[in-house]
Amino acid sequence: VQLQASGGGLVQAGGSLRLSCAASGRTFSEYGMGWFRQAPGKEREFVATIDRSGDNTYYSDSVKGRFTISRDNSKNTMALQMNSLKPGDTAVYYCAAARRVGGTIWARRESLYEYWGQGTQVTVSS
Repeated sequence: VQLQASGGGLVQAGGSLRLSCAASGRTFSEYGMGWFRQAPGKEREFVATIDRSGDNTYYSDSVKGRFTISRDNSKNTMALQMNSLKPGDTAVYYCAAARRVGGTIWARRESLYEYWGQGTQVTVSS
């Protein structure tokens, strides 16, 4: 499956952004999905995951209550609504697809994801 992330940009602290991930090539609904991010000088980290149906989600503690992951299988898209953004959220955000996991704590490991998008930059100014 091919993934294309978009929607990044520059926003002030406290603001909002909505990232999108468009999928093509295979049956989108067969994949659990996740968002990861990588800040400058840091390792890539887990942000959020959603299962194949969209019924189950799981978030990192750092974004819980501020970010919402969702998907629309009819449109082969996934989204990450980011509210109350902080400078610490500044990173390149990646979407990823996994055949075997999604929507639970077990989907935090990036090694479980077979397909990755190219990343979209999110910059939050103070």
